[in-house]
Amino acid sequence: MNKYLLAKGFKGLSLYPFIIVKYARFKNDDVFLNHEKIHLRQQLELLILPFYLWYVLEFLWRYLRYRNSYKAYRNICFEREAYRREKDFDYLSRRKTWSFLKYLR
Repeated sequence: MNKYLLAKGFKGLSLYPFIIVKYARFKNDDVFLNHEKIHLRQQLELLILPFYLWYVLEFLWRYLRYRNSYKAYRNICFEREAYRREKDFDYLSRRKTWSFLKYLR
């Protein structure tokens, strides 16, 4: 579907209000979709544009710290929350506002 839009190693991404998938088969991947829905909630909480700014700035900070783009990506607070909770399909129904802050360290 969007194999040319997304970087190698990425299945998809959330751009509020859309979830963009690399290949059609990911449209049926419940864990992937839950991960991306968590990002949509994070984006809403930060009024969308500030989410992307924070995401990029935190990535850059973590890249400077780890000198490894994958490690930097996995340690962004938004990603840490989404990866930790992606298999918990009831998470969004009980998630508190600003929960991603718990994943800053």
